[in-house]
Amino acid sequence: MSEDRKVPALPAVPKPRARTNRKLLIFLFLFFITILVILFFQSSLSRISTIDIQGNELMASDAIGQASQVAVGDRFFAVSSTTIQQRIAKLPMIKTAEVKKHFPGVIRITVQEFPKVAFQIGTEGRKQAVLADGAVVELAAGSSVPLDMPILTGWTDGDPNKAALCKVLGEIPESALSDISEIKPDPSESYPDKIKLYTRSQFEVYTTIAYLPEKIDNLPAYIASLQEDHITSGVIKMLEVEYHVPFEPNEESKSEKEAGANSKAAANSPSSSADTGKDAGKTGAKATPKPTPKPTPKETVRPS
Repeated sequence: MSEDRKVPALPAVPKPRARTNRKLLIFLFLFFITILVILFFQSSLSRISTIDIQGNELMASDAIGQASQVAVGDRFFAVSSTTIQQRIAKLPMIKTAEVKKHFPGVIRITVQEFPKVAFQIGTEGRKQAVLADGAVVELAAGSSVPLDMPILTGWTDGDPNKAALCKVLGEIPESALSDISEIKPDPSESYPDKIKLYTRSQFEVYTTIAYLPEKIDNLPAYIASLQEDHITSGVIKMLEVEYHVPFEPNEESKSEKEAGANSKAAANSPSSSADTGKDAGKTGAKATPKPTPKPTPKETVRPS
């Protein structure tokens, strides 16, 4: 057979276009992903379902929720935890705030308030809590917060001495203030920050805001030593020299002028304080003896 009569070769079968099929699959995949994303954001899974606020004792949860500027039903991913946290931290009575988001739909807010250091009665007779930063929070009617701290009376809003007192009270352990029932301002020319403290053990204590952190630690032991001597009431001066003055029979306390004169007399006669205070407490004599220094327990009388 000659070469001219060979069977011609069959034409090659074209291969399927794999690239075209791959593009189609990618398009379909993206299409379904887009549909799923749209359905997700239209569903309740993308919304805030719960806002959990913890750690607040004085400030209402509603007020914290309003400050966060988020509400149930808002988009869960529309705002970040950091943004919510910064909004809440701007509240004057909030010391720190922490915000965590838990999918699906839960936002947990944990706050730490400035500690309450005292209470006061507002102009309308409503009870208010005073915080360490000087902020005032009105307690809700029927609030279960116990009035277990001193009550501030006679102070005006914006008084720098009140702000300084709140800061000092925030640094003093609660146990040291357990016997203090009321604190009033009692400024004088010598002591512009002078204050008067009433104790539940029936004593009046005169000191200053600056002296308070140092003097308050000795007060419980000082009162206990007086009670051991059967002295159950009187005025305790915790200024430059510490001493006790018995109450006059028909008066709650000395006048400011008498207190200043007695302070000078006490400074000049440091040796006879214990006997004078003790005898007056036992006999209830009508004539009030000159106040003389009484040293604090295990200490000698000395300038502070």
